[in-house]
Order: sequence, then structure tokens, then C-alpha cells
Amino acid sequence: MSTLPDEPRWVERSARWSLPTRIVFRFSVLYFGLYVVLTQMLTTLFFVPGVDLPDVAMLPPLSTAVTWVAKHVFGVTTELVIRGSGSGDKIYDWVLVFCLLVLAIAGTIVWSVLDRRRPSYVLLHGWFRVFLRFAVGSTLLSYGVIKVVPLQMPYPSLIRLVEPYGDLSPMGVLWASLGASPAYQAFTGCAETLAGILLLLPRTTLLGALIALADAIQVFALNMTYDVPVKLFSFHLILMAVFLIAPDGRRLVDFFMLDRTAGPSTQPPPFRSKRANRAALIVQAVFTLYLLGANFYSARQNWFEYGGGAPRSPLYGIWDVEEMASDGASRPPLLSDAERWRRVIFPSLQAVAFQRMDDSFDRFWAAIDSASRKIDLTKGEDKKWKATITYERPAPERLVLEGEMDGHRYRMQLRLTDHTKRLLVSRGFHWVQEYPFNR
Repeated sequence: MSTLPDEPRWVERSARWSLPTRIVFRFSVLYFGLYVVLTQMLTTLFFVPGVDLPDVAMLPPLSTAVTWVAKHVFGVTTELVIRGSGSGDKIYDWVLVFCLLVLAIAGTIVWSVLDRRRPSYVLLHGWFRVFLRFAVGSTLLSYGVIKVVPLQMPYPSLIRLVEPYGDLSPMGVLWASLGASPAYQAFTGCAETLAGILLLLPRTTLLGALIALADAIQVFALNMTYDVPVKLFSFHLILMAVFLIAPDGRRLVDFFMLDRTAGPSTQPPPFRSKRANRAALIVQAVFTLYLLGANFYSARQNWFEYGGGAPRSPLYGIWDVEEMASDGASRPPLLSDAERWRRVIFPSLQAVAFQRMDDSFDRFWAAIDSASRKIDLTKGEDKKWKATITYERPAPERLVLEGEMDGHRYRMQLRLTDHTKRLLVSRGFHWVQEYPFNR
């Protein structure tokens, strides 16, 4: 009987792992497995453009159980925010992680008792490694693509251009600075996309995991220092990248620190047969191409729906208030500077913002009817609030608004300002600078 070329790797399955290694592995399989299946990582793994799948953890009965734990274990009395907030560090998320930790620890104890005689988990480790690298790879790929197509951090809106810097939150500063440099955002997106592609292909897993670790550490550092509410998730990506790197830890130490020959990987292929392994490689490559194409297709659609390629408002621009009358008076005593407006901004097709004299904003959803020259205003947080104003545009740079809001009748004459002359927009890139242009 002929010997398979890869038989020595399969013989290694009988090698005995240390007790701590077996316990850590059992816990990792349970905890990371639950985390991937129950969170957004599963939806990125089975991504379908145009289909918004909810996280399993957000659905009953798990959401009911997490809510119960929050109330009876941690004494949370307020109603939990479960979905729709855009935050990954909600009370619900922290309680969910606590529940997963408890389940994983209990499961590890039971597993360790029932399976205490098993010397190692080489085969299970190989398949779980495939599962985890696909989960991490698809996640990084999805985040990378929406940076390559600059959607995650959009270019600073018209509102951002007139908003005082000191009024921005730390996260707002980060988003605006990355959005103001689409090239740098695309660069970071390429790093995440590259890590995702390399992780999805078996022969480049180690390189992909190393790049993924660097990406995840960078993202986690930004989340921690700019108070971005994705700290929990980015920290989990770090842990998963470390798990994927760990089997090659000794080879990396030999190569980078001890100046020794690293040698080939000892990770066995998933199948004995060369044909089966070749078929598995083809399937993984095809799936990688699918994820890459699906994510770029979705990003392109979103670019034209709400990104930089979306239709603009017919009144798009920053309009300075030159004259304002309320209830028939140009400046009645009942209006303070906090109530008067200095600008009206139409940043997108369905939004409008009124900037007060104290630089605060009133923001509304706007439905503009160009035929009747009417603007219907609504507030997202107050479903009953409505207002209708009419407009006249006697010249391209002139606008007259008139209507009733909050019991007052207003009439404003506005002048369009050229936002492209603002320094952040107009400065551009320069190879040669005699002095730093730091303003």
C-alpha cells in the first residue's frame, strides 16, 4: 500500500496536548462559536446584497433571556435598547457577552469532565479553524469594502463644515477626519480587505491573521481613544486573530526572534485525499470571490443610494440668513439669539437643518416638492410634529422661505454660500510646501 505524501501530518493527530491547552481550546470553541453564530459575524459570513438579516442574538428567545439577566442579575430597570441604535456597546451587548461567558465556562467544565481522556483535538481544531477564519475574514472584508468605497466615514457633510469644532464629539472628530481623506480611508479599507481575502484562502491564513491582528488592534485603539461604541466587537476580533495565529506561534518566534529556520506549517489539511483538498481549495476560492463581489456590489448600490453618488437636494447648499421676520416683525422681543437662525442647510435629498445664532441646530426630515415649491418638515423623534413652508428662488443664489413653525410664522431671505471655498474642501494636496500649512 502506497503512503500518502501528507500522511505524517495525519499521524500527528495522536500527539497529546497539555491539560491547559485542551481546556483553553474547549473554551475557545464554545465561546467564539457562540459569539460568531449569535452576532453580526454570521450575517457577514452569509452575506446577500439587499438582504438585511438580523443578528440571532437580537431575536427571541435569546433576547428574552438576555433581558431577564439584565433585570434580575444586574438590576437594570430601564428598557434595553436591542437594535437600531448603531452601537455595539449597549447594555444589551455587555449582558449578552456575560451570558456567553457563563455558558462557555459551564460548557467547558462539562466537556472537560466527560471528555477528560481525549489526548488532543487536532481534527476538531482544523475544522474550527476553518470556521473561525471564514468568520473573521468575511467580517474584515465587509468592513474593508465600505472603506474602499468611502461609505463608513462619509465626506464631511455641509452641516459638519459649519459646525464648531469644539461641539464635535470625539467620535465625530474621528469620522470627519477620516471622511475628509477618502484616500486614507480607502488605504485602511484595503488593509482590512486584504486581511479578509488572505484569511478566506487556506494557504495564506497565517499572513491574513497577522494583518488582521494589526488591523483589529488599530481599530480597537481608535475605538478606545475616540469613544467609538464598537469596543467589544473589535476586542473580540483581536482575540480571534490571536487564536488563529497561536498554532504558528513557535514558528514565528523562531523566525523573528531566534533567527532559526521556521519550517513548514504543522496544520494538517482537512482531508486525506489530495483530490478532496484540491476541491476544498476551489470551493473556498469561489466563495471568496463571491463575498468580494457581493460586498462591492452592495457598496456600489449604497454609494448611489446614500453615499457620495446619491441624488442631491434641489436646494443643496449652505444658505446664510440675510433677513428674518417672525410674526410680522424683523426682530421681535420674543425671539432670542438662541431662537433665531443664521443658516439654513440642505445637506441631502431628504434633510434640512436650521443653524441658530448660538451655533446649535434644528434638524428635520424634508420632503421637497419642486412643482408646488413646498417643503414638508417632520421630526424623527416626534411623529406628531409637522410643518410646511413654501419657497421662492428668484435667482440661483437667492432663496425666500415662508411658513409657520411651532406657533410662529417666519419669512427669511437667504443667500447661497460657496462651500467649496472652505479650506477643508479647497486646500487639496501639495507635494511642495515651503512651510507647513497647519490651520
